Amino acid sequence: MTDTIHIGLIYGSTRKGRFCDTVARWAVDEIRAQGHYIVHIIDPAESSPGSDEPSKSPTLWERMAQCDAFVVVTPEYNHGYPAALKMLIDSVGPEWHAKPVAFVSYGGISGGLRAVEQLRLVFAELHAVTIRDSVSFASAWELFDATGKLKQPERAQRSMATMLGRLRWWAVALRDARAAVPYTNA
Repeated sequence: MTDTIHIGLIYGSTRKGRFCDTVARWAVDEIRAQGHYIVHIIDPAESSPGSDEPSKSPTLWERMAQCDAFVVVTPEYNHGYPAALKMLIDSVGPEWHAKPVAFVSYGGISGGLRAVEQLRLVFAELHAVTIRDSVSFASAWELFDATGKLKQPERAQRSMATMLGRLRWWAVALRDARAAVPYTNA
């Protein structure tokens, strides 16, 4: 498979000083290192200051529409996913249809896995396909050094390679299927 896959990398947090920036930078670097991917950053923090809704600028939504697949980088807040992420997810509809979604999560002892399990239910309702394989960072703030590099990257890199392999398969299969038979709500 040599097709270029457009991946929307979605930031799950909008908090000031968020750790999501560190994890997302790692994820982007890993995706680009695999080759054959174009990464589109989708950040709910791009919304207007003081606004409760994500920016509806054409560039953000156009990037989502042109994506073949998505990687959601999400923390776990109070055993769930952040409200800003849910707002972004709910702001669009057809952009999710028949597209795969993978997860890179982080948090305390659970590594964000409770947030991911809840997000799987949300994406099922949006006609998206979630990838079973994921990357999870338990006690993430202890795993990265002051420059944002993983102290011991091998395990996470293996998990990411597996996840991206599965995501790539689904992205190509679903893109080809959508081209052959348009996905509709009929």
